[in-house]
Amino acid sequence: MKRLAASFTIAARHNEYDVDDERDLPRRAVAAYRAAMLGFADARYSDVWYSHLDVATIHDTFADQLTKKERKRGAKFTRKARSKNSLHAFDKLAERTDDGYRITSQPPLIVPFRDIPHDQDPNEIAETVRAEFEAYLDSVPDHIEVLLRRYRYRDMAIKVVGVGSVGTRCMIVLLKGRNDHDPFFLQIKEAGRSVLEDHLPDSAYDQHGQRVVEGQHLMQATSDSFLGWHVGASGAHYYWRQFKDMKGSAEIEGATLSSVRRYARLCGWTLARAHARSSDPATIAGYLGNGKNFDRAIADFSVAYADQNQRDYAAFTDAIDAGRIPAHE
Repeated sequence: MKRLAASFTIAARHNEYDVDDERDLPRRAVAAYRAAMLGFADARYSDVWYSHLDVATIHDTFADQLTKKERKRGAKFTRKARSKNSLHAFDKLAERTDDGYRITSQPPLIVPFRDIPHDQDPNEIAETVRAEFEAYLDSVPDHIEVLLRRYRYRDMAIKVVGVGSVGTRCMIVLLKGRNDHDPFFLQIKEAGRSVLEDHLPDSAYDQHGQRVVEGQHLMQATSDSFLGWHVGASGAHYYWRQFKDMKGSAEIEGATLSSVRRYARLCGWTLARAHARSSDPATIAGYLGNGKNFDRAIADFSVAYADQNQRDYAAFTDAIDAGRIPAHE
């Protein structure tokens, strides 16, 4: 909840909203979370489990608040999200060679294994990847394994991770189906130990990748069908998922205040549903209470976090200017 709320304060500053909005936006997200949790606390378990938001529901909820321009923007967002699939990724990430298609080198963002200096024979690397692919297949449901075994391994590359995964390994794998026009991309992400391990009883899962996958199945209304896991040859733990599976993300930069307010409410509700599925909503609702003390406390934290965020960024840019940290445009 703190992480979500603080992101709205940072967004408010970045978009140069009024200073009052730096507290108002996180309060709206927290208030939506608290209200949703109170509702889940009284709901039947099955109703909590099957609760979800889809595009139609979101549109109906905010229909009376949307301008004509915002409706068009919403329709464009939906079309863009639905276009994010393996074929779309293939057009951007693959190139034809004499040996067939392979992943295009786009350093430093994407670097194929063939371009990385190493002592191991390329054929041995391919065999290692295939062995790890087999280990991943052992973790997926049988019907998914049947589908994936129709594909053949083509190429693999290291991919730069997002901000939340800095310091971990990430790869993408290109598979070939019936022909060159039937590609499929999978993503492999390293899974480290949970930050909660030092404070809670032992996890039911010895494999960190499995813990991540099972957690996503539990918290998400609709999880990626291709989630799975394996332990790498080096002993590192990984989880797999489909790459470019019609995910959509809201464009906060430059968004109107009214649209970000609506987005804050949606995020608060979604987080509450995830927590209600994975924990006891009545216990959480009892902790939150009916008043607004929790909302205000999290808003205070968000502002303090945003202040620290600015100080950290200033220190970072100062180090670049002073030559202590190398930086490239």
